[in-house]
Amino acid sequence: MLPEERFNALVEEFAASPGVSIPGEPGRRGFGSSALKVNGSIFAMISGGKLVLKLPHARVAALIGTGAGTPFDAGKGRPMKEWLTVTADDKESWLALAREALDFVGSAHR
Repeated sequence: MLPEERFNALVEEFAASPGVSIPGEPGRRGFGSSALKVNGSIFAMISGGKLVLKLPHARVAALIGTGAGTPFDAGKGRPMKEWLTVTADDKESWLALAREALDFVGSAHR
């Protein structure tokens, strides 16, 4: 399955979740318009054909340490601390990590 197809499966999975905005909704343009958002903040997106998620810094470091991801650089020359490019290439990993990202970004305790 192509990354875009797997991302579309995530969109379908989270479409009915409270506070979640999906790509393609009316009025969404520019940066983040093709991302999954919760309460207006991005928690998952495709960049360069890879899934990118927002997670706690310690979790990002742990996943990089296990080889499940790499640092995400938004083209500014340095990695973003709370963003992970997922290297795991299976549907279950994508779904589990995307749920973590939704919970993290949607949490009022960040």
